[in-house]
Amino acid sequence: MLDEAAIAVATGAASSVIAYLAQGRLDAVRARIAAIFRHGGASSEAEAVQALVDTSSALSQQRINQAEATARWAGLLTAALAAHSETRPDIEALASAAPPNKTVNIGSQHNYGSGTFVGGDNHGSIGPGSAG
Repeated sequence: MLDEAAIAVATGAASSVIAYLAQGRLDAVRARIAAIFRHGGASSEAEAVQALVDTSSALSQQRINQAEATARWAGLLTAALAAHSETRPDIEALASAAPPNKTVNIGSQHNYGSGTFVGGDNHGSIGPGSAG
């Protein structure tokens, strides 16, 4: 039986996994998941990586929401921790490794002069031989 702190660590790691997947960064978390589940053998590692791919797909297709995905991964990571206590440092590292937020820069563009501008209104002919 795991103590509350270990369960909290696994839940935090699950949140990090889902944060990576929500940003479309499957490859950034795949190696960490493989390392954690490698302690259970090659089949455990392969199953975990496939579960990661499946979760990513389900999130992108909105078949599950982030809370459901987090609960699933909390269960998987808790089970891994219960079966292999040596995974705790890797799970703790994952719990503290949240992906950086994507940033969006919003600016403005002003088009002056003659010519065709992307996203602007076009008046008159736009090609040779076109009637305006």
